Amino acid sequence: MRASSRLFRSIALVLGAAAVTTELSGCSGGSQSPAHEKIRGETITVVMPAPPPPKKLLDRFTAQTGVTVKWNNVDFDSITTKVAAGGAARTYFGDVTYFNFLNGPQYAKLKWFLPLDTLLDPGVTKDTLGKSAFTYDKKLYGVPWDASVGVTTLNKSMFAKAGITSLPTTMDDYTADLVKIKRAGIVKYPLSMPFSAAEGLTVYWIQTTVAFGGASIFDKHGKEQFSSPSSPGYKAAQWMISALKTGLVSPGAVNDGDSQAQGLQAQGLSASSLVDYAGNVSSLYDDPKQSKVVGQVVYLPVPGAHGPVRSINLSDGIGVPAFAKHPAAAAKFVSWLIDGKNQIKFGGAGASDEVWSAQYLPSNYPALTTLNAKGKVGDGAVLLNILKNHSQPYFPYGTPEWYPAFSHAVQTSLHAAATGTMTVPDAIKAMAAAATH
Repeated sequence: MRASSRLFRSIALVLGAAAVTTELSGCSGGSQSPAHEKIRGETITVVMPAPPPPKKLLDRFTAQTGVTVKWNNVDFDSITTKVAAGGAARTYFGDVTYFNFLNGPQYAKLKWFLPLDTLLDPGVTKDTLGKSAFTYDKKLYGVPWDASVGVTTLNKSMFAKAGITSLPTTMDDYTADLVKIKRAGIVKYPLSMPFSAAEGLTVYWIQTTVAFGGASIFDKHGKEQFSSPSSPGYKAAQWMISALKTGLVSPGAVNDGDSQAQGLQAQGLSASSLVDYAGNVSSLYDDPKQSKVVGQVVYLPVPGAHGPVRSINLSDGIGVPAFAKHPAAAAKFVSWLIDGKNQIKFGGAGASDEVWSAQYLPSNYPALTTLNAKGKVGDGAVLLNILKNHSQPYFPYGTPEWYPAFSHAVQTSLHAAATGTMTVPDAIKAMAAAATH
């Protein structure tokens, strides 16, 4: 989910106090089918990094199932803390919560979440994009409710003003185009990139590694593949730091997270982001309340060494904690949230009071195609093609259990290289050391 930005994914498993939350309770009522009698009258707590779905639809869920929803809107970092604290103490903190697939192997190993295979009705996830990232040891521990992949976005008007007549397909062309835009004075810093020590920096580097020809940063045995200067991962780090040092990226980017980087493009202060998130054209760049470049930003398959490359899967998930009080009712809510008919309404193809106020890209592919046909998905034809045919798992061979510690090393090392306190070779060395387990 992209609240103001879905890119704030801090995945370090830390213990600490929970944040203050806001709540929304649905209203009960309506008839019940026999299948729902066991959960009738239960109240579930849902902890998610987003405002609640429309009250009208939550009330309808309650009328259909007899289950009342208490919604807690909590930021990503605090949810990670809640999951870790609740799991470690084996205590209840909610019935449904955001599930970060990058932490999935740890969650599964520690048994902090319930497998959904036996909780969900067969076939309910049949049309869900990106669900393979949530499967560990052949069990489904979470399910995507909001779809996204890493995509390139660019301001077609700025590119045209620079005399660029065809959109770039290779990294060489892409870099040359950015230089041309800068030299033409169209915008001082044409490339958006987050360099704060946060998860978005790791994501940017991994997708850039794919752009330089890498299938993954790890092989099938979990061994790192980026410490050699000739490797795609090494070249990706060099390119990112060079873009900052040569003025393609603003010096202030060392303090920017994902939302700040996106905001620069939305305000017309940059021309492109090599690594952006699917859905941002509709939810940010074409929103006149947030953007000064409405109608100018388009999606582009990520340029690569020899042509467009595949986009890494960045789906947001939802799961049922192992210590949920009402797992059956929780599973019913999960099924409701990913149901295609509901996601069509969330996305704006229903009544105005059924639209989800959060920035949202349905995970149900038929729902997404329906919304696109109704003109509800910005630059939808390109986006749907990327989502359906040109995406790959974040880690093709599975997410390592030690990924959180590794990601922390990537963030801090690349940030240090950006600020000049560490060289690129030293940053790569520190990153490689953290990948040795």
